[in-house]
Formats: sequence, structure tokens, C-alpha cells
Amino acid sequence: MAFATRPFVRAASSAAATAAAKKLIVKHVTVIGGGLMGAGIAQVAAASGHTVVLVDQSDEILKKSAKGIEESLKRVTKKKFADKPEAGAEFMEKTLKNLTTSTDAVAVVHSTDLVIEAIVENQELKNELFKRLDKFAPEHTIFASNTSSLQITQLANSTTRQDRFGGLHFFNPVPMMKLVEVIKTPMTSQKTFESLVDFSKALGKSPVSCKDTPGFIVNRLLVPYMMEAVRLFERGDASKEDIDVAMKLGAGYPMGPFELLDYVGLDTSKYIIDGWHSLEPNNPLFAPSPLLDKLVEEKKLGKKTGEGFYKYK
Repeated sequence: MAFATRPFVRAASSAAATAAAKKLIVKHVTVIGGGLMGAGIAQVAAASGHTVVLVDQSDEILKKSAKGIEESLKRVTKKKFADKPEAGAEFMEKTLKNLTTSTDAVAVVHSTDLVIEAIVENQELKNELFKRLDKFAPEHTIFASNTSSLQITQLANSTTRQDRFGGLHFFNPVPMMKLVEVIKTPMTSQKTFESLVDFSKALGKSPVSCKDTPGFIVNRLLVPYMMEAVRLFERGDASKEDIDVAMKLGAGYPMGPFELLDYVGLDTSKYIIDGWHSLEPNNPLFAPSPLLDKLVEEKKLGKKTGEGFYKYK
């Protein structure tokens, strides 16, 4: 009898291990932050059949977010269903039906599979948010951050679910940009990582994988490139106009580095490079720029303030 039960015990244990390792199929999503990125993420998740709750601090912000999502959906529908207006109307209706809003993050995480944080790039605020939600979200719920510059590992350490925590870095505008960087920390389980990859694919995105290194892939290459352009200009080696033209015509970039800096926001770029510099002070790629610091101090932040490296009317 003992010999007969051993294979059964092993089989039962194996079945339990398989169940434990099974990927989570994300159906219910909570997006924290109703800004451009959060609203964009909520839109593509709802459009791909997920039940979505978009959370922010006030109804006023959420009304603005909802209006932006509706306008964006109209543009998408017009392009996607140009010859099928009835199908387009149905797509709009289904997408909006999948999306609700709330000002109470704690209340809505009780029944969610995935929490995606897309609030301001502030380590303390993000840690505080994740620590609070960790107490109320179900055990199976995965937490993810859309941060572009902060360490996912540090955010994960504010919770008790480090194995169910990763990065999902989307790009602006979310409905148009196909890329999602899926970030795996040393503690992220393979099951969680695969679930995040599958979720990204379900949104119609193309996921790429990266370890938790500063800037991940795109920004790790892009930000030092823009900073080196500033240093080239600071040294007087070339004008900012010629640098922009050279990169557009010589490298095929849609924008030159100074045009891109003004578009992104000089304060955002400074925040990123300062954060990386504090992590790796001896890395010359992360050295601060006196000119960038000066422009930010003068509130010349780029397009959003009417002046940065260039002036805008």
C-alpha cells in the first residue's frame, strides 16, 4: 500500500506546484492616476475587453480624464472603422462600458487582478500608495508601476508582495505607441513576469523585457543621448539648431535632441538625470548640465511654458 501511495502523493504535489506556478490571466485592472499616461493605459485596457477602474484624487480630474479618453477613442474609431460606422459605434460603447472611475483606491482594489500606478514621479508618494494598497488588495493581485526613472525594486520593497511586483512602462501617447517595457526585479516571480507580458500582448502592444536598471532600455539610451547633445552645445562645438538638423537628416530621427527635450519638459529631463546621478555619481553619462539646471531654475521648461531651448508662441 505504501508503494502505491507514493506516486499519488508525488502526483498531487506536482499538480499543486503546477497550479501555484500558473500564470494569472488579468481581467480586472485598476489604474491609479488620471493624467495622460494613466488615462491612456485605462483606455487601451478597456478597449481590449478588460474591466477597468481609473482612480484619481478628485471627480474634477476624472471628468477631464474621461473626456480625454472619449475624444481619443473617437479618433481611434474613425481610423479603425472608417468603412464600418456601426461597428465603430459598438466598439466605442463596449469600451466605455468597460471603464469606470473612482476617487477611492482602497475600495476598488478589493476585486482587481492588476494595479498599475501612473502618478507623479515621486518615490515617497509612490511608496506610500503601494504600502497602503498592499493591505487591501487580494493576495493574487499583481502591482506594477509605469515609472520611467525610479527603481522598481525600491517600490516593490514598500509592499509584502515583492514577487508579485514588476514594471510596465508605457509610452506616450499610449493608444498609439506599440511598445511596453516589462521590468523584472530580482524578486519578481516568473509567473508574475509572464502574466505582465501576456497582459501587454492582450492590449495589442509589443512587450520587451529588461532588468531593473536605470531608465530601462529606451530612456537609458535616450536621456544620455539628449544630455550629450546639451554638452556638445555647452562646449560651443555646434549650435543647437545644427545639432537638431544633423540628427534628423543624418540619423533619421523625427525630432532633434533639443526639440525632444523641449517636448518632454526640461524639468522632467533634469529630474531623471539628477536621480540617476545620485545612484551612480561617477558615471559620466549621468553628469548634470549647468545649462539645463539654469533653464529649469528660470522656469524655462520647454513647450509647456512657451520657452526652453527654443521659444514657442
